[in-house]
Amino acid sequence: MARLADGAVTVRCGDTVVLVTAVSATKVKEGQTFFPLSVEYKEKAAAAGMFPGGYFKREGRPTEKEILTCRMTDRPLRPLFPKGYLYDTQVIAILLSADGENDSDILSINGASAALCVSDIPFQGPVGAVRVGKIDGQFVINPTNTQRKESTLDLVYVGNKKDVIMIEGSANELPEEEFVQALRFAQENVTKLCEAQEELARVAGKPKRSYELIVAKPELLEIGYEIAGDRIEDAIYADSKVERQKKVGALRDEVEAAIKERHPEATDFDVEQVFEYIQKKAFRISIMEKNKRADGRELKQLRPLTAEINCLPSVVHGSALFARGETMAMALATLAPLEERQYFDSYTGGEDTKRFILHYNFPPFSVGDTGRFGGQNRREIGHGALAERSIAPVIPADADFPYAIRVSSEVMESNGSTSMATVCAGTMSLLAAGVPLIRPVAGISVGLVTEFNGDQMERYVTLLDIIGSEDFYGDMDFKLCGTDAGVTGYQLDLKLPGIPLDILEEAIYVAKKGRSDVLNVMHEAIAAPAEMSPNAPRIESTKIPADRIGELIGPGGKNIKAIQAESGADINIEEDGTVHIYASKQEGLDRAMELVTRMFKTIEIGELYTGKIVSTTTFGAFMEVLPGKDGLIHISELAEGRTVKTEDVVSVGDVVTAKCIGIDDKGRVKMSIRAALRDAKAAEAEAAGITE
Repeated sequence: MARLADGAVTVRCGDTVVLVTAVSATKVKEGQTFFPLSVEYKEKAAAAGMFPGGYFKREGRPTEKEILTCRMTDRPLRPLFPKGYLYDTQVIAILLSADGENDSDILSINGASAALCVSDIPFQGPVGAVRVGKIDGQFVINPTNTQRKESTLDLVYVGNKKDVIMIEGSANELPEEEFVQALRFAQENVTKLCEAQEELARVAGKPKRSYELIVAKPELLEIGYEIAGDRIEDAIYADSKVERQKKVGALRDEVEAAIKERHPEATDFDVEQVFEYIQKKAFRISIMEKNKRADGRELKQLRPLTAEINCLPSVVHGSALFARGETMAMALATLAPLEERQYFDSYTGGEDTKRFILHYNFPPFSVGDTGRFGGQNRREIGHGALAERSIAPVIPADADFPYAIRVSSEVMESNGSTSMATVCAGTMSLLAAGVPLIRPVAGISVGLVTEFNGDQMERYVTLLDIIGSEDFYGDMDFKLCGTDAGVTGYQLDLKLPGIPLDILEEAIYVAKKGRSDVLNVMHEAIAAPAEMSPNAPRIESTKIPADRIGELIGPGGKNIKAIQAESGADINIEEDGTVHIYASKQEGLDRAMELVTRMFKTIEIGELYTGKIVSTTTFGAFMEVLPGKDGLIHISELAEGRTVKTEDVVSVGDVVTAKCIGIDDKGRVKMSIRAALRDAKAAEAEAAGITE
């Protein structure tokens, strides 16, 4: 299939099948200044034997699952193309069959690597990808969707035959020691996948094409270093991000003028390449030789931290502001009834609903720029997903906290790891909203700077809490989130074609120490769930027999409508008999709960009941003892003494209190107002100390 593509493979696991193709242009576009790699993944409803939802019955814009799969496929491939390879390159993965048990994302990554390996496109692969779960204390490779529901770990691991390239996923507070074991377990299996792809390339691969690398010319590098080499360090180590940008910009203008004066044919791309080389070299010399960072910190030192809750009026259910140096995020938490949970199509058989949602928004002003505003790009969706899955393990079960929960993170300032600031601000906003989290979650990033001699790494240093320039000029951005008890979320991106697991393990423990310091600052701002905002909906749940749901609803919804009308609450009933009651005010919630509870109580002899008179007869009146259950008050039991006519004492609609004085064999209930009055008088007398 797809024989006109430069490389194409199908990958199958169970009955899930993905087609992956790779195509690269043979000419570089004029003016191209970056590597234009695009990775696309598309799910087809027909693959699962389904029709697409919606009016048009055609697959629409990419879903969140598709976008996240694109990102997971893209990130491990990108560093494996030669530096200076600027040919337009596209990888497309299409889901052709979905068995509902074996997810397609791992197949997409392996297929992309295999398609590039068998093609004539230059690619320093292969890479292998596995998912690791942990079920009953044992690690499992590529667990099925059914198994994943029981797993306490969801680790996507991508590597070459000996090194790690990318990881992503979540865990239920997994201790760091077990996390390291999972990584090593994954690498053992990735090696087998790489060997299989190498064999495939030997059997079916094409000879690699000839190509031209577009890199900075040595003579231009010399000019740039001559002009800015002794001043670039002062510029990139200015006190603030804005000041650094101004000084670096001024030096760049000088370098551009000098290069174009001596080499008029030089392009803007040449200038950018030269200036990036100068900055990167200065950055690395400063880190490796002087242990000096751009903002003056020690290598393992956090930036100044601030944390604040309830920074917005209480109309917002919960709000928090978290800042780490020049990185700041404000999070807004909102609570809603469970019926507001998100529903989505799931062709590959995973979850099709979620009640905890986190949205991440990155406006251009956060980096001091102008730009497109509105809508979410792939980066925003990816960062939001990382923060969401990092907090999700500590969200209480819906049985304990029956709310749909949304966090909206608004990035206010950005200079490195806004997704980790989002985790911290999001956690605090949830606590401020009164969500009883299992434990607070914090996140921090770790960077890496390496020094190579040929292909051999000679030295490296890890950096805690990297800023934007350290991400751009460094070799790694490793984000790790967790609680005091263990890891909950993680993501690794590299600019290298792989690093030894020993380095990643070191970074895990660097992040653990940093995370602990961040959690301490968060605890100072809020250490436990606050009282729920008066504007948040009140929700309580109760359970009724599943075979009696019809009684609560009533004919044509009569009973449930009456309860909702009287209380002002909304009622949602699940198939197992769980009844969720939602109200904006506590009084309405209490009244609805009382009415529902009364409906399923049994009438007991000797108990007092208050209810409306529903009808009158010549021999007495019928009162609603409990919803849907009436009792007869005989005319002789309406009052003390003789009653001539029922209507002399009660009328339809009156609310009375009566005592149950009997239930016959047929279940007919006998009530007495007179007995209730006598009990009340006796109680008053006893309270007054009067005895006969």
